Amino acid sequence: MIGEMDILQMRAALDAGERTSASLAQDALRAIRKRDGEVGAFLRMEEALTEAAPQALHEASPLAGIPYALKDNLCVAGREMTCASKILKGYRPPHTATVVKKLQEVGATLLGALNMDEFAMGSSTENSAYQITRNPWDLTRVPGGSSGGAAAAVAAGFVPFALGSDTGGSIRQPAAFCGVVGLKPTYGRVSRFGLVAFASSLDQIGPLTRTVEDAAMVLQTIAGHDPLDATSANLPVPDYRAALTGEIKGLRVGIPQEYFGEGVEEGVSRAVNAAIEQLKALGATILPVSLPHTSYALAAYYILAPAEASSNLSRFDGVRYGYRADGVADLLDLYKKTRGEGFGKEVKRRILIGTYALSSGYYDAYYKRAQRVRTLIREDFLCTFANVDVLLSPTTPSTAFKLGEKTDDPLTMYLNDALTIPVNLAGLPAISVPCGLSDGLPVGLQFIGRMYDEETLLRVAHAYEKAAGQTFDALRRQGGIARV
Repeated sequence: MIGEMDILQMRAALDAGERTSASLAQDALRAIRKRDGEVGAFLRMEEALTEAAPQALHEASPLAGIPYALKDNLCVAGREMTCASKILKGYRPPHTATVVKKLQEVGATLLGALNMDEFAMGSSTENSAYQITRNPWDLTRVPGGSSGGAAAAVAAGFVPFALGSDTGGSIRQPAAFCGVVGLKPTYGRVSRFGLVAFASSLDQIGPLTRTVEDAAMVLQTIAGHDPLDATSANLPVPDYRAALTGEIKGLRVGIPQEYFGEGVEEGVSRAVNAAIEQLKALGATILPVSLPHTSYALAAYYILAPAEASSNLSRFDGVRYGYRADGVADLLDLYKKTRGEGFGKEVKRRILIGTYALSSGYYDAYYKRAQRVRTLIREDFLCTFANVDVLLSPTTPSTAFKLGEKTDDPLTMYLNDALTIPVNLAGLPAISVPCGLSDGLPVGLQFIGRMYDEETLLRVAHAYEKAAGQTFDALRRQGGIARV
């Protein structure tokens, strides 16, 4: 069954001649049509999938012939891309994102565009202008956000991997809620060209997969320098699969006390503490550490990210592309009506917050001070990594919450990202892997690494995954998730 196979299993079936890339894609599309009506992961699907990837590509890349899907803020030339917003309905970009080009070059098969919180602003995928996405583990609960469609598509077995974006936890948080693996690379490790910007100094593209090894394979393909992205790091890309040795004896794992405090559910703490014991059994050295400025991260983020968003989203004005309001009196009226009708409530809220923070008389009090706090948070991490190799924490304070439970309380919703946001402010890599169930719902374990040290991050995550047996499939069998 397509829903039971990860990338490696599909690769083996392709290499053995048991399957073709076309048959995998067709089976996946059938599964999506059959069950996505209740999950709501896909906004649009690609139908013209009859050609098999050339044999030369199969020999060159493990992703050749493998079906995947994209969060709807990644551009593909000539294909509609909306960021789940009314203001971009019908927009067809003239260019293709670098990560998509890299997947095209190795022969991976694109199945379609995935739902998300509008312009990646949200933690539940309830802010889409088009539909709500539901968690495949429990259809009454959210899949997380803003890459909720990507996490749900992988968890439901529609695709073995998807690409999302992570600005404050938008890959890792939905990965935790849906019981899959979510990797946020170091800022600059993966090109952002072709990703519609939310907050340019925070955004990063990464994979959601069923296993850590699958995440390593996808990262291997999409990572690397890109002259089209001025923030792309001109560094060699290591062999990430070669780093998955399973050996972590002597590895120093830091446990930041600030990440285990008030607000973390008992079931989450219990699962994460069990993971710590498993790492001890593997020979890792567990060290308590402190990141003293963690408590300021949420406040700093919700000044910096909206400020950048208010600038980035100013281009959507009804003049150049996208939605345009009718019956306007003049240019100013066009701007007001187009943006008022085209943007959703959460996007408007963040634009207003950001514009206020950047306005005359408030810039120093808010934006400049938040940047200083960001520097302090980054320095906390740098000092701590002088003594440890990776950090460990829960990915989220809770498991997936009920649909509609937090939509009327933005501040409570924002707290879902309290444990992921510091990583983005510091530009570090981090990965969320499943570490058990709490009341039948997945719990995410977060590993945080040094800048550009995804090798160590993947090595420890893979070693834990294999030794603990806390893979997606193991949890699925335990939790009884329905599969396609």
